[in-house]
Amino acid sequence: MKLIIQIPCYDEEETLPATVADLPREVDGFDVVEWLVVDDGSRDRTAEVARELGVDHVVSVPENRGLANAFLLGLDTCLRLGADVIVNTDADNQYQARCIPDLTAPVVAGRADMVVGERPIESVDDFSPMKKRLQRAGSWVVRKFSGTEVRDAASGFRAFDREAAMRLQVFGKYSYTMETIVQAGWEGLRIVSVPVEVNPKTRESRLVKSIPRYIWRSATTIIRSFALYKPFRFFSLAGLVPFLVALGLVLRYGYIRLFTDDVASRVPSLVAAAVCMLVAVQLWMMAMLADLLSANRRMISATRLAQRRAALEGGPFHSRAGARPS
Repeated sequence: MKLIIQIPCYDEEETLPATVADLPREVDGFDVVEWLVVDDGSRDRTAEVARELGVDHVVSVPENRGLANAFLLGLDTCLRLGADVIVNTDADNQYQARCIPDLTAPVVAGRADMVVGERPIESVDDFSPMKKRLQRAGSWVVRKFSGTEVRDAASGFRAFDREAAMRLQVFGKYSYTMETIVQAGWEGLRIVSVPVEVNPKTRESRLVKSIPRYIWRSATTIIRSFALYKPFRFFSLAGLVPFLVALGLVLRYGYIRLFTDDVASRVPSLVAAAVCMLVAVQLWMMAMLADLLSANRRMISATRLAQRRAALEGGPFHSRAGARPS
């Protein structure tokens, strides 16, 4: 059994040494433990520092393409290097590496395909009260959308078995954390959470540059994931809003005509009701079309998975375009 610990990096020359220093070389259940750094177009000496620290594999991307791309590139590289289990951690040393055996244990035992480290949000002094509330709210929404019990959806400290790593896809560029949980739930993968500990903050977050921006990006990620993986429900619920507005306007018109002496014209209300009803019907038609497209996407996803599995089982190492493994 081989475990590879991957670290997506962007300008982490200063924080990477502390992160790598804590990584284990031996983990229960594994014969081999290796480290991988994905240098996402860093402008400093991140890649050189990784090699100096004894990192087994360094993949360099010529330009910064975002955390989600670096995460997927890391998974792809780990799979091609023969990893049976992959652990993803952050380069800022946020998560305590001694918790890695806790992450991998459910996978090794065959109880989970994907494990998410649950941070002690309430006791993290570096998180503001607003950020804690947003973390709780975001995780609750992701749980409802994904049908999982993940308590910390924004946590990047995760373990994946080989099958789960092959299946995961990320369509957004901002982050992978919430979208992969929604997809994993949609794919029927077994997901569990385990408590993990965190280290003191080493730098400011690059994902949460401001609360309004964080809310906007998280909300768009969740909505896009919902529309992508549950399109019929998404567009059906969206169509329900204008339908209820139209119904309310029509009932109001009927009440006024039957039970009051008001003789004022209600044509504008009827026009608004007709427009809302038209929008509702269009959204429901989109729900049907989106559901058909979703079925087609599932078939394409199954074909892609079969092709990846065949390539990984017998093909030579070919990294993604623009990446230089070493």
